[in-house]
Amino acid sequence: MVTERIPFEELPPSRREVLAKRFGPILDIENSPGGLDSDVAARITTPQGTYYVKGMRTDHPRVWTQAREATVNPAVAGTIAPRLRWRAAADGWDLNVCEALDGRHADYRPGSADLPLVVDLLTRLSAVQAGEDADLRFAEQRLSSYVESPSDLDHFRGNTLCHTDLNNENIIVSEGRAWLVDWAWATRGTAWLDAAYWVIWLIAAGRHDPVTAERQAQQIPAFRNAPPAAVTAFAAANTNLWHEITDGDSDSDSWTTRVHAAAQAWLAHRRPVSCQPL
Repeated sequence: MVTERIPFEELPPSRREVLAKRFGPILDIENSPGGLDSDVAARITTPQGTYYVKGMRTDHPRVWTQAREATVNPAVAGTIAPRLRWRAAADGWDLNVCEALDGRHADYRPGSADLPLVVDLLTRLSAVQAGEDADLRFAEQRLSSYVESPSDLDHFRGNTLCHTDLNNENIIVSEGRAWLVDWAWATRGTAWLDAAYWVIWLIAAGRHDPVTAERQAQQIPAFRNAPPAAVTAFAAANTNLWHEITDGDSDSDSWTTRVHAAAQAWLAHRRPVSCQPL
């Protein structure tokens, strides 16, 4: 679902007034053009600092993602993700306010100086455990409709906090390190999952081939130590998932088509056609 954004200035006056009371007069507003889900996404500057406001109407079908992002933030704030400074739901709006990063989206292309920063980021994230009280789906639930065998789901079980959306626009490079934003699809799973998701995005967004993409991911210990059969099962499940998402879309410029093609290419690398089941 793609949501049509509204400018921050069109939030109800009561919501803007509450923000101004909490953070001080709003001196500057920069509405964000990117993203798919949020009704409002903007960078605001106040006397206290610069913040990123992300909001949805309380009747939005995915408003639950606001609470999920807030729930996981304590585990990653200030080290892996920006710190959540304020959250409130009132007057028909659910708003999260985080510290803003001064940076840019990660460059996934081969040879990019950002790649080692992402390796470091995902290595640190693979050691973060999901809190017992965190309301998260399980990786085996999310992939249950796409595996080739129910037993494949055992490969994905775990209690690591996984981001699962390694689109390069969700990784911000700032002050010599990489940060992860947009935790809407945070999931409880095994420690190597994010590195595996990264492989697909390296192929799709960075124009890597499967060999060089895996070479990057293998620098992350959790992925390097993952059972090969488990990684292949993951590649197969994601090929099936993205096939469903594209639903026969033949537009080669569509980002969903590119990700589907990336998953297919990775699976073909890991399991040549002659070895795939009929």
